[in-house]
Parts: sequence; structure tokens; C-alpha cells
Amino acid sequence: MSVTETPGTRTFEGEPIPAPGSFAIDPSHTTVGFVARHLMVTKVRGRFTAFEGSIVVAEEPLASSVAVSIDAASIDTREADRDAHLRSADFLDVESFPTLAFRSTGVTHVKGDDWVVAGELTVRGVTRPVQLELEIDGIVRDPWGNERLAFSAETEIDREEFGLTWNVALETGGVLVGRKVKIEIEGQGVRQA
Repeated sequence: MSVTETPGTRTFEGEPIPAPGSFAIDPSHTTVGFVARHLMVTKVRGRFTAFEGSIVVAEEPLASSVAVSIDAASIDTREADRDAHLRSADFLDVESFPTLAFRSTGVTHVKGDDWVVAGELTVRGVTRPVQLELEIDGIVRDPWGNERLAFSAETEIDREEFGLTWNVALETGGVLVGRKVKIEIEGQGVRQA
């Protein structure tokens, strides 16, 4: 973390962390992105543009929690036809499953700024356990007096475990869309209480 202990922070295992309270995830300063293989050799990046969430920092830091809800139809890969296909029943089926969700089930401190947030990810109505590797990037006050918690998180999932099994075999071997999807989050939470 780039700051030392300041108002709004405390020390846990020798590292500054937020004081207890709740934070609302700030969509204008947060990116919920993903990376998937295309044609076995290239990577396609995308993101979700509409989401909301909260972070509750508990008195006992390892009892803290996170909950996030994502509008599945807000998927954006900068290609309209691909986005329409990803919204269809072949992939996210946003008409039947309009929301993706993450709910934490546990928090572990690894060392320094590194944490693991275990939780349940729901995609297309299927819920599977995932582990987010989390880094606390800083706790600062913005020019308007708001306390902000900056963080980065990532994990990798197998999309087929969530029922996203559509694919096309390639003549040269392999498939059009890779099974593994890397989820990358860069975010800020604004203290509410």
C-alpha cells in the first residue's frame, strides 16, 4: 500500500487496513473486466459497464465481506455483433439471467497488501466457488473529503462450469473460444459509514 496508517485506517498484522465500516463500490472509478482466448492464440478483453456492490470491513478483519451485482447485458467487448452473441442464450442468456453476482464467504490475509477473498460467483444461474486474489492499493481521502479504498483483484474461471459451453471446432484443431476466463477488477470503494 502506498500510504502509512492515517485517520480511517488501523494496523492488522503490521499493515494499514481500513477502519471498520462500509464502502460502496464506485462504478465511475472501477473496472470489472475479463480476458478470454480467441482462436486459441489471441486474447479478447471485455468489461461490464453496469454494476453495484458493497464492502463491509469488520471489526475482525477476517470477518469482512463483499457483495457485487452485475448487469449481464452491460457486457462490452467493443464489437457489437460479438456483444449481442455474448448476451444470447449461447452464452450469458441475459433475458433469462439478467444478473451476475459475487458474494464473499471468507477472507484470508496472505501477507503485506495481499489477501484472498473466497466467495460464490453466480453466472447464468449457476453458482460456483471462486477465490479472488486481492491487493489493497491504498486508503486515501479525495479532495472532497471522501475516504476511498483502492483495490485490485483477479481470478480465473472455467466458463463451461457455469453452463457457457458454446464453441466451434477449428479446422486446424482447437476451438474458437477458450474455456478459461480471467477476471480482472480495478476498483475504488467510497466509505459510507
